[in-house]
Amino acid sequence: MSNTPVTRDLFDDVMVPNYAPAPVIPVRGEGSRIWDQNGKEYIDFAGGIAVTSVGHSHPKLVSTLKQQGEKLWHIANVMTNEPALRLAKKLTDATFADKVYFANSGGEANEAAFKLARRYAVDNYGEQKNEIIAFEQAFHGRTLFTVSVGGQPKYSAGFGPALEGITHLPFNDIDALEAAISANTCAIVMEPLQGEGGIIDADPAFIKRARELCDQHNALLVLDEVQTGAGRLGSLYAYQQTDITPDILTSAKGLGNGFPVAAMLTTNKVAKSLAIGTHGSTYGGNPLACAIAEAVLDIVNTPEVLAGVNAKHLRFKAGIEAINARTPFCSEVRGKGLLIGCALSQEYKGRASEFLKAAQAQGLLVLVAGPDVIRFAPSLLITDADIDAGLEILADAVRQITQA
Repeated sequence: MSNTPVTRDLFDDVMVPNYAPAPVIPVRGEGSRIWDQNGKEYIDFAGGIAVTSVGHSHPKLVSTLKQQGEKLWHIANVMTNEPALRLAKKLTDATFADKVYFANSGGEANEAAFKLARRYAVDNYGEQKNEIIAFEQAFHGRTLFTVSVGGQPKYSAGFGPALEGITHLPFNDIDALEAAISANTCAIVMEPLQGEGGIIDADPAFIKRARELCDQHNALLVLDEVQTGAGRLGSLYAYQQTDITPDILTSAKGLGNGFPVAAMLTTNKVAKSLAIGTHGSTYGGNPLACAIAEAVLDIVNTPEVLAGVNAKHLRFKAGIEAINARTPFCSEVRGKGLLIGCALSQEYKGRASEFLKAAQAQGLLVLVAGPDVIRFAPSLLITDADIDAGLEILADAVRQITQA
């Protein structure tokens, strides 16, 4: 195998075809830049889909990986470990939560959250209280439970019957929410800002009403902060910018900066329902992952970094609007912090992937959030110089598409 050339063609030969990766293969990264096999340099506005929160090859994370790697990687959850306990303590100190459950991905954290919500309702109110209210265009993961709760049928189609007891409503529709909730509702599940669904922010009145309705009906409010958490919106977690507190919160992506780790946070009252043996994870909470996540948290959860996220948002927004003033292509700049969406104008709707490919060809990595929105989710530490240089490339890509 060592003599086999590693090219993009090899992917088609040996990998299951559930992905369609770009024709180039990155081999090195530093900060907000990466290089491919041919040495071509790219500015990274994609961040591994909102994952590389402190950039590529951050010195503190590299050091942590080496130091912990020389001590202890994994033990079964019949024992605990120091990095997991330190990380759990820092998460509970920084949030509403009393208790933490560790997993390996956002999907796993959400799976645990949804199971806990149902288990808590059964324990306290009976088997009939099992209905989950979720929202159209939401994304919560790829397990059968999480795609069932997610509001995008394309992700659950072809996998047999979806799980029952899940209702999907239009996002930000208070009237629909008030009409749907009942004594049998165990949880309302939402993203504070829909990422995959098009960078759509939850209206403050909507999220406040969801909290009130949960309280009135003895239901739990579950916030999926897999994409919005770990500082991405300019606070450690997005709920901290609202007037509400969730009962359960999930975190992943930026928490590990690319190393697989996730967390479900909850209160003492709710956590009791995940008693011994009710749920688990082979690798969840392993020392190596938790050491890295602790280092990420130490870097991100500072006033300077979080304030910087908000300042960088303004720089991005002004830059995109300046491009749009010269070469109209965008109807709206959406989002908060460094989760930003550029909604394409009517003329270019459905063509977000064309803008992505044009930018990539010129040395800029961006994302899409559906066919109509270009998405940006760079490192929270991206420099002003890299923002400006990336926006120059974006301007060239926009001209290429709009003047073709």
